[in-house]
Amino acid sequence: MAEQLLETGSAAGRGQILRLEGVRKSYNVGTPIEAEVLHGIDMTLAAGEFVALIGPSGSGKSTLLHLVGLLERPTAGRILIAGKEIARLDEAGMTELRGRTLGFVFQFHHLLPEFTALENVMMPTLIERGRYDQAMRDRAKWLLGRVGLGDAMAKKPSALSGGMQQRVAIARALAVNPPMVLADEPTGNLDSHSADEIFALMREINRDDGTAFLVVTHDARLAGRCDRRVELMDGSVRT
Repeated sequence: MAEQLLETGSAAGRGQILRLEGVRKSYNVGTPIEAEVLHGIDMTLAAGEFVALIGPSGSGKSTLLHLVGLLERPTAGRILIAGKEIARLDEAGMTELRGRTLGFVFQFHHLLPEFTALENVMMPTLIERGRYDQAMRDRAKWLLGRVGLGDAMAKKPSALSGGMQQRVAIARALAVNPPMVLADEPTGNLDSHSADEIFALMREINRDDGTAFLVVTHDARLAGRCDRRVELMDGSVRT
């Protein structure tokens, strides 16, 4: 059944955390300037897989990530995340699925400047639960320690380097222990040394926790170190 999302083969029998079937996305639908950006995308991501999404600017990577991140709905086709078909969900259901299933890491860290590193990491859990408790604070502290920032919990983003801010962002993405993390150019604003450290950290989390990663990157060197690459070209998956 689709809800089980199990397959064998290249995914070595692992369940699928993500499945796209014939996904299309158009803007300005029904107007003379209607434009289709994605043209029938078929793609899967197995639980625990680390996949690079590559392609030139304008190929549709950001649009695809917005759809997978449940920030937009497709014009046609099916998207299933953790066994749930998003077309069957209302906005409240989309929000709940996003909060419990997905973590996000961006090129520009989007940390809240008025809050400490610890408070930034706690934020997704606070939003998801609607209240503060000691367990979320303990997990945030543990996550910051795990990404090597145990001594920086009380610092605000302005006191942290770019690489340190991205480590906070990764810890924040893991706050609710999501099965999948979407990373949009997570090393694009870093020097090569910091980029290597951030990539190694994400791979470590992927291996140790079985967290799936879908990583948009222009860095061919890093993309080559992923489990596999999905290349978009002019809104289609290049084969």
